[in-house]
Amino acid sequence: MSVNILSMQARSWRQLWPLYLLIILLLACALLVWQFWPQILLQSVLWQKNLHQQMTALLQQVASHPQKAGLTLMGFSLLYGVLHALGPGHGKVVIATFLATHPTRVKTSLQLTMMAAVVQGGVAIALVTIMLVVLKLSSRQLHLSSYWLEKSSYLLVAGLGVWLCWRAARKLMRTLRTSGKTGGITIHRIVPTDHQHSESCGCGHQHVPDSAQLAAAVGWKTKSLVVMSMGTRPCSGAIMMLLFSKVIGVYGWGVLSAIAMALGTALTVSGMALLVQISRILALRLSRDRPAAGWQKVALNCLALSGGILLLAAGIVLWLSAQPDISGGIRPLFAR
Repeated sequence: MSVNILSMQARSWRQLWPLYLLIILLLACALLVWQFWPQILLQSVLWQKNLHQQMTALLQQVASHPQKAGLTLMGFSLLYGVLHALGPGHGKVVIATFLATHPTRVKTSLQLTMMAAVVQGGVAIALVTIMLVVLKLSSRQLHLSSYWLEKSSYLLVAGLGVWLCWRAARKLMRTLRTSGKTGGITIHRIVPTDHQHSESCGCGHQHVPDSAQLAAAVGWKTKSLVVMSMGTRPCSGAIMMLLFSKVIGVYGWGVLSAIAMALGTALTVSGMALLVQISRILALRLSRDRPAAGWQKVALNCLALSGGILLLAAGIVLWLSAQPDISGGIRPLFAR
């Protein structure tokens, strides 16, 4: 029997080669990013500045050549959104922390990133429309309103952290009480080497959660907090484009440009979310073919609790460090 167990364990470890490869690639990428981060950030800012200048020039050409200049403007706006989302930002901190510490379906993670981008673009459009078009206030008051929306977004990040901490702490206490009642005893079963694992195989091994469990793990309250904490802060680049388009009388094209920026942001953040999901799925395979143990549930709940604490701390730090951007310049750091 011991030979069979050792053979099964060796085979399970060999089957994890995609995880080993991913870990090596992630470490290599992290090393490269760490070494060249200043150059990457500087180049990103220069690209954003160049794209912003091109978009303002295209807005001026829209009035005389709406079709040609308008389509080009949409392309530049999409690319601007993609590049602008590559920099560090509180939205990526929220989605990366949440997905890394909470089991979710890939479909759910993509829905969260898309909805957050839609909310962010919609907030920028609604803010400029109400402040400049409806109320006809000054651009200074517009930027002050954007500043307070930014502060409220950071409060939502902290609120999301509190909510996740409360959920994780409640599940952790329930798990500890259950382990206490059973005395922490875990039953290990020996299965044949040719055993095929499934959700109902009854072998006593821990498996990846099914679709129903993943869907139940993230309710609508949690989804709403994640989306609003990411999307409440309006994009500074979209506000500038909307403001400039209002000044030169092509506000409709400014709205379309802001929508294209939001789509570009969604593409970048969705790609990052997929990377986090793939890493989590491969990591779960480490325990897929191992006997279930109470400490694993405790560890997962502790991981979720640490994610909530991290978001709470991030929200507080961002709230305290936020400053009004009256000049309306491009802020690449923590812009999304």
